[in-house]
Amino acid sequence: MIKKDIIIGIFVGVIVNAIGVFIAATLLGGGDSFSTVIEAAIAEGFIGKLISLGAVLNLIAFFVFIKKKQDFKARGVLLATILIAILTFVIKI
Repeated sequence: MIKKDIIIGIFVGVIVNAIGVFIAATLLGGGDSFSTVIEAAIAEGFIGKLISLGAVLNLIAFFVFIKKKQDFKARGVLLATILIAILTFVIKI
């Protein structure tokens, strides 16, 4: 049960981050399509910053799970956020 909740939390964290990246790319893209913004982010080297902006939405998921007393799911969201931080660090290198 505990492992299942942590895995659900990690899954939610990754999905919420993907939604956050989509929202950030749409808002900051200046009217360009999502794929154009992602290609430009990769070419210009700011994809890590875009992913980090998307991770801000994980705060909402984390606090929702804390409020509902689902601590292990919140722990999974936190683990997903840490994995995303490591990913952006690796991309930066």
